[in-house]
Amino acid sequence: MSGFLFVVPPLVGHINPAAGVAAELAARGHRVAWVCAAPELVARLAGDGAAVFPCAGPVPGSGEGVRPPEIRGPEALKFLWERFLLPLAEEMAPGVRAAIEEFGPDVVVADQQALAGGLVAERLGVPWATSATTSAEFTDVLVGMPKVGVWLEGILHDLRERIGDPSGTADARFSPHLVLAFSTPELVGPGAMTGGQIRYVGPSIADRPAAPGFPWDWLDPARSTVLVTLGTANTDVGARFLTQCLDALRSRSDRLQAVIVDPAGALGAAGAGADSDDKDVLILPGVPQLPLLERVDAVVCHAGHNTVCEALWHGVPLVVAPIRDDQPVVAGQVADAGAGIRVRFGRATAAGLGAAIDAVLHEPGYRVASDRIRTAFRAAGGAPAAASHLEKLAIGATSKADQ
Repeated sequence: MSGFLFVVPPLVGHINPAAGVAAELAARGHRVAWVCAAPELVARLAGDGAAVFPCAGPVPGSGEGVRPPEIRGPEALKFLWERFLLPLAEEMAPGVRAAIEEFGPDVVVADQQALAGGLVAERLGVPWATSATTSAEFTDVLVGMPKVGVWLEGILHDLRERIGDPSGTADARFSPHLVLAFSTPELVGPGAMTGGQIRYVGPSIADRPAAPGFPWDWLDPARSTVLVTLGTANTDVGARFLTQCLDALRSRSDRLQAVIVDPAGALGAAGAGADSDDKDVLILPGVPQLPLLERVDAVVCHAGHNTVCEALWHGVPLVVAPIRDDQPVVAGQVADAGAGIRVRFGRATAAGLGAAIDAVLHEPGYRVASDRIRTAFRAAGGAPAAASHLEKLAIGATSKADQ
C-alpha cells in the first residue's frame, strides 16, 4: 500500500479529473489525501470522506483575482500568472509542506496549476507527478511569442528559488518523473508534446455527486437534444451568449430541443424550469452532465477542457466559443480535429450559432471525427490507467529508498 497526496487548486475543472484517479487508487487499497485552499469543494466533488489538508490561497472569482473581461491575449496570460497562479503557489506552499510531513506520501500528485505541489515535493525529496487537466500546455502555444516564453521561464525560476529546490532544473509544470495528460494526441493534434515521462491517459471519467430531480422524461426522443453550458467559472460574462443561444434554439424547436445551464439566472424568466410545461427549452442552474451527455446530440460550450473531453468521450460533436485562459487553444484543437465548429464568444449571433448547431448535427463529418476521438479516449485507459502509472512511480520510489 502506498500513499498519494493530491495537490489541487480550488477549481472544479481541476479537481474532478483528479477525483476519479484518487477514487481508483483508494479502491486498490492505497492511502489518499488532498491539499486544497477550498477543502469544502474537494469534499463535495471527491466525497465527504476525503481526507483534505487545508492551506491558504486565493479563490478565483473574488477579491483582486477577478479579471476584467476585456483583458485578452498575452495580457490575460500575465494577469493569470501574476494575480492567481503565483500567489496561489506561494500561499499554498506552507500548507503543502505541512501536509507532506504529516501524511508521508510516497508520491505527490500536483495539478499543473498548483505549482506548490511539485516544487515543495522537489525540495523535500518526494517523487511527484503532474496532473495535467488541460491539453493546452501540450502544444507550443508561445512559439509566436518568444518574449512571453522568456518571461514565463523567469517567473518560474524565481518561484523555485522561493519555495522549491534552488538547484532543481525541471519545469514546474512538467514533472520529470511522470506527467498524466488527460487527453490523447488525437485531440491535441500532430504537434502534441511527447516524452518519456508523458502519459496520455485520456479523460478521467468517474461518477460524481449530482443533485437529484432532473426531469428525464422531459427529453423527447423524436427530436435532437442540444446541451448549452458555459461551465462553473463564467457566470459573470455569459448573459449575452446564452440569450443568443436561446433565440437560435427556439427558432429550431420543430426539430430539436435544448437544455441550457444557467447558474446565475442570466436568462430570467425567458425559459422553462423543471416544472414548466415548455417542451422546447429547459433552463436549469445545474445538470447531471455525465449522464445527460449520453442522451444529447450536440454540445454548445466555452471550450472548457473537461466539458470538451466529456462530450467527446460520448462521441458528441461541439460548437465551441472560447472565453479565456486555455479555452482558445482547446477550441482550436476541437476544430482542427474536425469534431466541432469554433465561434467567437463575444460576437456570436443567433443566426451564426444556429448555422453552427445545424452543421454539427447534420453534416456527418463532425460525428465521424467525434467518434474517432471517442475511440482514442476510451482506449487510453482513463483513471485506471493513470492510477497504474502512479503505482509504478510509487513502487520505483520505494525501491530506491530501500537501496
